[in-house]
Amino acid sequence: FPVFTDPLTGKKIVDNTKSHKVKTDHLLRVDDHDFTMRPAFAGPAVPVGVDVQVESLDSISEVDMDFTMTLYLRHYWKDERLSFPSTTNKSMTFDGRLVKKIWVPDVFFVHSKRSFIHDTTTENIMLRVFPDGHVLYSLRVTVTAACNMDFSRFPLDSQTCTLELESYAYTDEDLMLYWKSGDESLSTDDRISLSQFLIQKFHTTSRLAFYSSTGWYNRLYINFTLRRHIFFFLLQTYFPATLMVMLSWVSFWIDRRAVPARVSLGITTVLTMSTIITGVNASMPRVSYIKAVDIYLWVSFVFVFLSVLEYAAVNYLTTVRDGKDRKLREKSLPCTCGMSHTGTMMVDGDGTYSEADTNSLAGYTRADAPEDTPEKQEHMVVHLSLDNESTGTKKKARFRSFSLMQNTHAIDTYSRMIFPGSYIIFNLIYWSAYC
Repeated sequence: FPVFTDPLTGKKIVDNTKSHKVKTDHLLRVDDHDFTMRPAFAGPAVPVGVDVQVESLDSISEVDMDFTMTLYLRHYWKDERLSFPSTTNKSMTFDGRLVKKIWVPDVFFVHSKRSFIHDTTTENIMLRVFPDGHVLYSLRVTVTAACNMDFSRFPLDSQTCTLELESYAYTDEDLMLYWKSGDESLSTDDRISLSQFLIQKFHTTSRLAFYSSTGWYNRLYINFTLRRHIFFFLLQTYFPATLMVMLSWVSFWIDRRAVPARVSLGITTVLTMSTIITGVNASMPRVSYIKAVDIYLWVSFVFVFLSVLEYAAVNYLTTVRDGKDRKLREKSLPCTCGMSHTGTMMVDGDGTYSEADTNSLAGYTRADAPEDTPEKQEHMVVHLSLDNESTGTKKKARFRSFSLMQNTHAIDTYSRMIFPGSYIIFNLIYWSAYC
């Protein structure tokens, strides 16, 4: 055998790798067997143990309803055709080139959309063979698999996703797939984290899967539960929606005659709520059921819309009332023709009035009339022609329409209490039901 000198110790070492006797093909007798068939062909099922180490949980997509995971997948089985003599009982490790020459389990990921074996800088495949024929086959895989999500409680929801492993060709009569160490067969990195989710737990299960055309297969499950972080949605969705509802209540304190102010405020809050609803639904799949966030946003939208309708009702009733008061004033001011007595009504700014003798003003022309003093600038003199037979009680009833209308309508007064109270009750019911 070729001999070389160790540069550190100066000792001469025999290079056994140059010997034809220790070539892989000769040592493992790869050419002496047909590895297209499974071990113990036509015999009992081959036990294949599996364990998984999750390296990272890369992403969760609500729109596509899938997840992406990177993991180390390891298989354990015994193939006596690969046994070899050894005095040290040490295993031999190979890369992916030998895998193509021997039999390996045909495990695949059920419901996977995309998957690949990492190949930087070479294929991330390791094969370790022990002298007694036991084999360890490990590979590093990234897989994107479907996850059936239920968004009925979104964003106050928890999702359980599953990665499923199964033999593609061999039924349970040919290959028995099992978790090598039970629940301990699954290990995770403590540093795994997601921006929107809290990873609550990983666990493993297994059961048989039946296909009507091919039979029963062993299937292994990697289950993990994710709970969504609510703080992001509180800041981006719930808090702005609540502020818009509260802003719509401001119109109840604005003078009902300020039409531009109240209308523009109502339209602004309605459009803002529509924008919030559209933004939330744009990042979600188009499901056919109502989500928890939909309930909150649409109820908030209804409150905002009702505040606009409230002002429409107030404005309409105010217009009707003004029309009635105008007709009453016209009836209360008849023509002076043919009247025998004239009276004067002093109407103050606060809506009260007093009767005075018209004789005190008789004979005054516009030039002779006393000038207004600062104390009397707030009064206006109304000359009224009254019948001599009218009584004081009839006069008061006739001029009730002169009292100035209050600025705040009764509907606004009630809305200031009903709208906030109803919204608080809704929030108490909503958060107690979903939290």
